[in-house]
Amino acid sequence: MQPNTEHDQTAGDINRLAVAVSQILSSEGDRVTDIPGLSLHRRQAVTAPMHCIYGLGIGVTLQGRKQAMIGDEILTYVPGQSMVTSVDLPVISHISQASAAKPFLGMMLRFESATVMQVAERMHLSQRMRDGAFRPITVQPLDAGVLDALMRLVNLLKEPQLLEAVAPLIKEEIIARLLSGSHGPQLLHVVTAGSPSQHIAKTVAWLKLNFRQALRMDDLAAQAHMSPSTFRQHFRAVTGMSPLQYQKQLRLQAARQLMLSQNVDASSAGGQVGYESASQFSREYSRLFGEPPQRDIKRIRL
Repeated sequence: MQPNTEHDQTAGDINRLAVAVSQILSSEGDRVTDIPGLSLHRRQAVTAPMHCIYGLGIGVTLQGRKQAMIGDEILTYVPGQSMVTSVDLPVISHISQASAAKPFLGMMLRFESATVMQVAERMHLSQRMRDGAFRPITVQPLDAGVLDALMRLVNLLKEPQLLEAVAPLIKEEIIARLLSGSHGPQLLHVVTAGSPSQHIAKTVAWLKLNFRQALRMDDLAAQAHMSPSTFRQHFRAVTGMSPLQYQKQLRLQAARQLMLSQNVDASSAGGQVGYESASQFSREYSRLFGEPPQRDIKRIRL
């Protein structure tokens, strides 16, 4: 049997990138780096499922295993795979394999939609596409060229004088390689002018900024150039939930962050994210996170 040299080389490159990340992030936690959009992650034990927002970008597991649940679908990605998110999406994620001896190591690189669109146009890839098979999150084998570029991006952290000039070029290279690879069709859906997925992506971006406002479905549908029924259908196809459910998750996650980071009490947090009724806020918070606000925050801080 012939040795699989390509597989061995990829595994070796992943190990080298894991070592580089481990040297930068030597203790438990997350690190937002000086490269815009790039964060590094390390966990020494399996974690409980957490609600979070995955934004447009790529996530890579270098050591251990991670799972993300989108609606009823569970996606697992391991070293040698990449997870690309094409539109901001509420998910439930957790580290499913990690230990003190072999911690989970991962990295995430977020993209600006305008940059993805510019790269696609330079590559003449922005032609109109059909929306039939769009998936907001895809897991694919990690492309060797993308892996090499990620390694160069991480190593660039050792040369701060070059960050501003070189990091954007490497990020554009990564985007170009993703567009030309197995993740490409999904990324193209949200940058193709006039496609339903692009209209929904714009609605999602608007909701992220305006989730405190009351929703008028007819207005959202009109902004997306769709009838209300078609809009609801496409929105659910892209995000896995209705616009109202999406807004609710944004509100509740923002309230949770306010309570955690700014010590805001539950009633104030609910009001700040758009709830008029404290009892409704507490009820919906408990339904999403499994416990009332005060008990949930206390548990997280233990």
